[in-house]
Amino acid sequence: MNYLDNAATTLVKPRAVGEAVHRALTGAAGYARGGYAAAQRAGDLVYDCREQAAALFGLYDPSRVVFTQNATHALNIAIHALARPGMKTAVSGFEHNAVMRPLALHGIDPAVLHTPLWQPERMVQEVRRALGEGTELFILNHVSNVFGAVCPLDEIGRLLSAAGVPLILDASQSAGVLELDVSRLPCLAAVCMPGHKALYGPMGTGLLLALDDRLASLMAGGTGSLSESMNQPDFLPDAQESGTPNVPGIAGLAAGIRFVRSVGAANIAAHERKLVRELARALEANERLEVFSHPSQTGVLSVRVKGVPAEQAAAQLADAGIAVRAGLHCAPLAHRTAGTEETGTVRLSFSFYSTPGQAEQAAEAFKLVKKL
Repeated sequence: MNYLDNAATTLVKPRAVGEAVHRALTGAAGYARGGYAAAQRAGDLVYDCREQAAALFGLYDPSRVVFTQNATHALNIAIHALARPGMKTAVSGFEHNAVMRPLALHGIDPAVLHTPLWQPERMVQEVRRALGEGTELFILNHVSNVFGAVCPLDEIGRLLSAAGVPLILDASQSAGVLELDVSRLPCLAAVCMPGHKALYGPMGTGLLLALDDRLASLMAGGTGSLSESMNQPDFLPDAQESGTPNVPGIAGLAAGIRFVRSVGAANIAAHERKLVRELARALEANERLEVFSHPSQTGVLSVRVKGVPAEQAAAQLADAGIAVRAGLHCAPLAHRTAGTEETGTVRLSFSFYSTPGQAEQAAEAFKLVKKL
């Protein structure tokens, strides 16, 4: 199988990830609930992951690294804590349903900025305009999961920091690919990300970088601390982490983050971008294809086949051994922005383990896609 659905989940992981999961499964137990060796080992594994994540993202305090099930879980925590009904909230035109649905659940109809594809300067202008209209909270997708378009985070961060407006950042497609130093952006209230994508951890893991002290938990329960109190602890990470955590997954995530740190996010991005450019050039030679490419995009590429529904094209590619995703990719807003809402796209996405041969094979397979 030629796996090109890494924007959903990286399938090929560093060997150390699986080894770490196995060691935790067989040697760690009773996290924060006992003083015996297996419990101490669980605590050490979890804290190691906090330290690895803090180091990768420039976070001064590892206790502000909160473990979640995925990016959706992290985004729900942040939105639940910071967004209030009636609050003037703005989002980009590329947000995922993991943002839009929690906002709807909280009775918030956000202002959707007019942010055309491949026009970062327009996005900055829109943020400036929204601030002038009294926006109180921003939620921004760092990298589009559909098109690989990169938000101009530094410029937007400076505007929001100067205005004192908090930012929830969805780093689902950027964490592990683009360098992100949270210490440089005072506006950041929360950074939300999955562990199973470009951090190369197992599925069922995620991170919330809790930078705002107002972040309140969605859950309450046992934390192994302050057991005599009926109130949830008010200190991190315990305030956000109730119940037994996914210690094997977290151990694997620590190994994945350690891999990213050793290779370097910039090197990972360069590798993925090189493959995307090569694939885009090959596909653009096919007149039947509409290719959404730009020099700035990350390792995510969307394509439409003229006259062939996206799901049908993806099924034919699957028959040829090419694993891709088709449709709206849980981000109808991004498709509305790009004008692909009625059709969706076929999405191909790379990882550090992807090869030029995989890109070449995919380009050849598209030549065989036909209307059924």
